[in-house]
Amino acid sequence: MTKQASHPETRGIELIHTSQRRGSARDLFPVWAAPNVSVLNFTVGASLILLGLELWQALLVIIAGSLPWIFTGIVAISGPAAGTSGSVITRAIFGIRGNRLMVAFFGWFISAVFLALNWLASSFMGAELLGRLGFDDPVAGPILVTLVVAAVTVLVAVFGHGLILRTYPYVALVLLIIFLLVTAFVLPHVDWSYSAAASAGGALEGAPLWSAMSIGFAILASTPLSYSNSPDMARYLPATTKPSRIIAATALGGALPCILFTAVGALLATGIEPAAMDLGIQSALLAMLPAWLGPVFVLGVIINTISLNGMTTYTASMAFQSIGVPIRRIPSAIVVGAIGTALTIYLVMSTSLLDAVNLMLQLLVLISGPTMAIFATDVIRRRNDYNGSELFDERPGGRFWYSHGWNLAGLAAVVAGAAVASLFLTSGPWTGPIAAAMGNIDLSVPVSMAVTSALYLAFNKATPSAGGSQAEATIEGVRA
Repeated sequence: MTKQASHPETRGIELIHTSQRRGSARDLFPVWAAPNVSVLNFTVGASLILLGLELWQALLVIIAGSLPWIFTGIVAISGPAAGTSGSVITRAIFGIRGNRLMVAFFGWFISAVFLALNWLASSFMGAELLGRLGFDDPVAGPILVTLVVAAVTVLVAVFGHGLILRTYPYVALVLLIIFLLVTAFVLPHVDWSYSAAASAGGALEGAPLWSAMSIGFAILASTPLSYSNSPDMARYLPATTKPSRIIAATALGGALPCILFTAVGALLATGIEPAAMDLGIQSALLAMLPAWLGPVFVLGVIINTISLNGMTTYTASMAFQSIGVPIRRIPSAIVVGAIGTALTIYLVMSTSLLDAVNLMLQLLVLISGPTMAIFATDVIRRRNDYNGSELFDERPGGRFWYSHGWNLAGLAAVVAGAAVASLFLTSGPWTGPIAAAMGNIDLSVPVSMAVTSALYLAFNKATPSAGGSQAEATIEGVRA
């Protein structure tokens, strides 16, 4: 992979020549680990206990919710195969024009949500620390932190892939040390005999239990399913890199820190009084730490936010180019940062961290589930056979021109998958009629992915693919 960490990366979605490919699959592990040693894991883990789950039930949900990281890994292998960004590779799924619509709507929404959620976490934590130092303005504090962190994040995105690859191993190590220190001070507060039966609401059984577990799964799964940009981080690898190693490095890099620190978040919630949680998990967490560790932890949260949002801003900056906007990658990164900052400031003034995380992650699966499912299905269906030059052929009659630039099979499958999934969703602003009839059990993730994948395969079986050849109807395995 590129090692030019000291210069801004001017390359956008352009094809990467074989002579510029280097590195190994294991380089991807810290690239995905650094962003996922996150305070959001603490928040999500705590929310599982607040939903009424027992500890062992929460741990099962955490493990199950981390399994979708395998899809992030499967999608990543298309990057080295095509030698370009994931937002270009999806032209094979939606067509030249259809892809512009999908990237502009779905891709931008996902990027904006995660930029805002992660900046929101650092904003609340940073503002909490500023308050303890005497600057306790509830609005100006979070906004000030947001502006500073956003500026540094955009700078990371401007320097791009080389800086990310060179620095993220060290970032991952520093964050791991900080979060393990925090964990060490959290553990003494854990109520190891915690039982939901002893809480005010009592133990959950039957439909309420399955509802809580399914909602928790949807919240957890939304994170790995949102990373359909994983080809962007792998595209500098040689095309001969083994797909299995790319899948393993990507999936494990994201899943392992998520499992560990989400579990710590669940343990944390057992030792916190509900009244303390009402003040915000960031306040409750900082109250458990010694005076010297609080600022260190907040610094770790900010570093994590920058690492995650730096990657998101970097990949989103290429999405601008893939939809045809005549803008270079660096100005595009600045625009992306400005949009994410505006959304973060809005959330700072209108919600709490816990409410924002749970609500937005649940709603996100209506988009991330279908888009990840169709991308992974296409990778497997094609045996990861993507020709970068053909992906850039935007002329009528090109392989991925389909019908007037639109591949209705891909577009219809995603829209139908999201529509059907909405019937199975359980969230604050919307509970689907089927979910309500089942006792608010949320099956939006498995339904969205199964329906989208099945329809895409069925539509491609019935309709000749680009270039006139019949599309394969069954999944035949990823090219070795």
